[in-house]
Amino acid sequence: MCRVKYVLAGLVAAVLLLSLPGVAFAAAEGAPHLDGGQMSLLWVIPFAGILLSIAIFPLIAPEFWHHHFGKIAAFWGIAFLAPFYLEFGFDLTLYEVLHVALLEYIPFIILLLALFTVAGGIRLKGSLVGTPIVNTGMLLIGTFLASWTGTTGAAMLLIRPLLRANEGRDHQVHVVVFFIFLVANVGGSLTPLGDPPLFLGFLKGVPFFWPTTHMFLPMLLVAAVLLVVFFALDHYLWQREKATGDEPALSTDEDEFKEQEKLGLEGKVNFLLLGGIVAAVLMSGVWKPGISIDVFYVPVELQNLARDLLLIGIALLSVKLTDQDCRDANGFSWFPIIEVAKLFAGIFLTIVPAIAILKAGSTGALGFIVDAVSQNGEPNNVMYFWLTGILSSFLDNAPTYLVFFNTAGGDPVALTGPLASTLLAISAGAVFMGANTYIGNAPNFMVKAIAEERGVRMPSFFGYMAWSVGILVPVFILVTFVFFV
Repeated sequence: MCRVKYVLAGLVAAVLLLSLPGVAFAAAEGAPHLDGGQMSLLWVIPFAGILLSIAIFPLIAPEFWHHHFGKIAAFWGIAFLAPFYLEFGFDLTLYEVLHVALLEYIPFIILLLALFTVAGGIRLKGSLVGTPIVNTGMLLIGTFLASWTGTTGAAMLLIRPLLRANEGRDHQVHVVVFFIFLVANVGGSLTPLGDPPLFLGFLKGVPFFWPTTHMFLPMLLVAAVLLVVFFALDHYLWQREKATGDEPALSTDEDEFKEQEKLGLEGKVNFLLLGGIVAAVLMSGVWKPGISIDVFYVPVELQNLARDLLLIGIALLSVKLTDQDCRDANGFSWFPIIEVAKLFAGIFLTIVPAIAILKAGSTGALGFIVDAVSQNGEPNNVMYFWLTGILSSFLDNAPTYLVFFNTAGGDPVALTGPLASTLLAISAGAVFMGANTYIGNAPNFMVKAIAEERGVRMPSFFGYMAWSVGILVPVFILVTFVFFV
C-alpha cells in the first residue's frame, strides 16, 4: 500500500511540475517532426518484440516472466530509443518521448489507476453461485454499464464478483474470455466515456450521443449473439459438471456463513467516486479554456492537467475512505495495475514508429493499408471496418482510430453526415476488435491478470486469439454484411 501511495504522490508531483511556467521550454510552432514516410518497417521490430515477449515468455518461462516482465519491457523500449537517438538526434527523441508520455501514457495510466482503485473498493457480498443464468446476467449488466463507466470501470467493478461466483466450478476460462469480449470491449460502444477511440472522436467534434444512436444496432447485434453463444456454452459445461458431480457446492463452514449472508454492497462511497471519475473525464472534453503549457514543444492543456489531478485525488480518496478489510475480502491487490503500467510503458514507446508510418499515408511503408480503404475515390467501408479493427487489435486503438478518422477526411460534419457509415465502420472496428487480443484494449490485460491472480489458468496470448478468431471473427463477418456491404 505504501508503495502505491508513493506512486500516487509521484504522479501528483509530476502533474504539478508540468503546471509551473518554468518548464515551458519553447513554443509549439517549431516542434521537431517525425516523417514516417522516411521510416522502414525495421523500426517496428521493437514493437513486434514486446508483443512476442508477451505472447511467448508466459508459455516457455512463466516464473522468469512473472519476476522480470518490467525489465523485458524496458529492454524493448531501449532497443527502440537507442537507434532512434543515433538516427534522428536528441531533440526529436526527447520530443517523441515527452509527447507519448505527457499526452498519451501518463493520462492513460492515471485513468486506469483511478478506475482500478475505485472499482476495487466496491464489494458485492453474498452467496452468488455462477450458474448459467447468473453468469449471463452479470455479463449483460457489465455490457450495459461499460458505455457509462468506461470499459475499464465496468470490468474492474464486476470481474471479482464474477470470479468469486465461479470459484467452485471446474470450467471458468470461458467466463473470463466472454467477459473480456463483452464488458471490456463491446459494451463501451455507446458513448465517448465507454472507450478511448470514441472519446477522441468526441474531442474532434463528433457529438456526444452520435455513438449512442449509430452504434446501438451493431452493438446490440454483437452483444446478443455473444450472450446467446455464452449461455449455450456455459449451460453445456454446467450440465457436464452436474453429471460428474463437480458442480459448485456450498459445503464448508465458511461457505455456510456466506449462504446465510444477504446480497449487498460494501464500499458504497466508491460509487460516488466512480461518478467523479466520469465527471472529470467529461469535463476535460467539454471545458476548453484555451490555456496550455509547452513542455519542449509538447502542449499540455489545462483541462487535461485538471482532469489528471482530479483523478489522482479521487484515487487517494478511495484508498482513504474504503475499509481495508473490504479490499482484502475482495481479493484486491496492486499487482495487475503495476503489470499493466510496466508493459504498456514499453508498448506506448515502441508503437511510435508504427503510428508514424501509418500517418504518412500512401507515402509510408504501410501505404498499401491506407490505400486499401478507398475505391475509385469513394470510401470502402468494409475495408475501413476490418483494417481499423485488425490494427486496433495489436496497436493502441485510440491513435489507430485517429489515423483512419483523418484518412476519411477528418471533418466531423461530413463524417457524421453523408459519411456517417464510414465513421461507423471506423468506430465499430476500433471498439469491437479491441477484443481480439489481450493488448487490444487496456482492461483486457487487467482482467487476465486479476483472473490469474485468483487461480484461473487463462489462455496464452495465442490461445486467447484462438478464442477470438473462432468466436468473434464470424460475428464480425455478420456485422460486415448487415451494416457495411
